[in-house]
Amino acid sequence: MTHPPVFPLVVAVDGPAGSGKSSVSKEVARRLGYGFLDTGAAYRALAWHAEASGVDTDDAASVVSCLESFAYRIGTDPSGYAVHVGDVDVTIAIRDPWISAVVSRVARVPAVRAHLIELFRGIIAAEQAPGIVVEGRDITTVVTPDAPVRILLTAAEEVRIARRSAELVGDQALAAGEQLHRRDAADSKVVDFMTAAEGVTTVDSTELDFEQTVDAVIGVIRAAQPEAVR
Repeated sequence: MTHPPVFPLVVAVDGPAGSGKSSVSKEVARRLGYGFLDTGAAYRALAWHAEASGVDTDDAASVVSCLESFAYRIGTDPSGYAVHVGDVDVTIAIRDPWISAVVSRVARVPAVRAHLIELFRGIIAAEQAPGIVVEGRDITTVVTPDAPVRILLTAAEEVRIARRSAELVGDQALAAGEQLHRRDAADSKVVDFMTAAEGVTTVDSTELDFEQTVDAVIGVIRAAQPEAVR
């Protein structure tokens, strides 16, 4: 379905862990000259902030109390962006496995999600590029349900586990499957990111390599916004 051109054009991408949504979304944004927003980084950064503040991440009220001091900044350049909490660059720190182990505790708190959703919408509205690719767990249904391009990027579980294992080393790689199961199970209690909502196009990358997946996503964008994507 073709929509009238909208600027910045919002491309919403949802998907489970290991589906390739982050790397694919970045490359799509690079090729189209769009901005890129990794929404998961905000939840990871808040988890880092809570832990650094000595907050019990199992206590929802304590997590919510962290929002007042959560001075979050993130760039939207797909070729390289930094994540800051206050004056601290946490770009690398939030990718540590221990953050992955606690981030779902933070993300499941409704007040946290509501706060960050408004933050995401502000970043999207301020984007200066002609478009922005926004990826995460509930982008197509909650963050930008009216986006002209909405995509669910998925793949078979065994493929997702293999991809996630390839990103890690040693014991972390061996534990990748269990961690992926835990993350998906915890997050699925909050939002359905495994089933395409009405109007959302599914791109299944099980049988596709990286380049083919990028091309498939660009094809969906081009079909929806032929005037905006050449």
